[in-house]
Parts: sequence; structure tokens; C-alpha cells
Amino acid sequence: MLEMTREEFEELVAEALDRIPPELTRLMDNVAVFVEDEPPAADPELLGLYEGTPLTERGEWYAGVLPDRITVYRGPTLRMCDTREDVVAETEVTVVHEIAHHFGIDDARLHALGYG
Repeated sequence: MLEMTREEFEELVAEALDRIPPELTRLMDNVAVFVEDEPPAADPELLGLYEGTPLTERGEWYAGVLPDRITVYRGPTLRMCDTREDVVAETEVTVVHEIAHHFGIDDARLHALGYG
């Protein structure tokens, strides 16, 4: 397995977030991004997870709620990648994938766009 500290991985996630076009990041609302070492035991190969209410489903009722949560998992990413460059690329795909869920884009569309 490729070795990378949590701090290094968090930096890659931050860099992936920085590469999101500003016109999209300005539209992101009430969402926080986290890094965890491992996903839930029920899905040990999960690379990322979006939890919340997509922007496309928010209505007048949407107020005073906790932020949506995007989590990127370090362990499975490092286990599936052979090089640091692979980790950089996979982290970027995962970040884009989870942000897309925040915008209401489903897995089928993401797979069609190459972010599966």
C-alpha cells in the first residue's frame, strides 16, 4: 500500500477543492468537506460520501439545518493507487464526484461524464 500521511492527503483534498472553478464554488451553499481515514465498515472500498440535501432539492423549508457533509476517505484511496500521481488524480475525481452530488447530479450521470 502506498504511504501518505493524513496531513499530505488533506492537502491533496484541499488542492482538488482549489481546482474547482470559482463560478461553481460560489454556488456551493452550506457544505463542509472532511477527510477520514476509513469509510463505514459496511462499505470498505468507498472513496467519498456526500450526506445532505442537494441544492436541487432545497426549498422554502431549507433553513437552520446543519451543513451538508462531504467526506473523502484516505485508506481506500491509498490502497487502490500505485503512485502519488494516481492518488492526486483519484482524489480530484472523488472531490468532483461528491461536489456534483451537492449540485444534484446522480451517479449515472457522473459515470457517463467519467467521474464514476
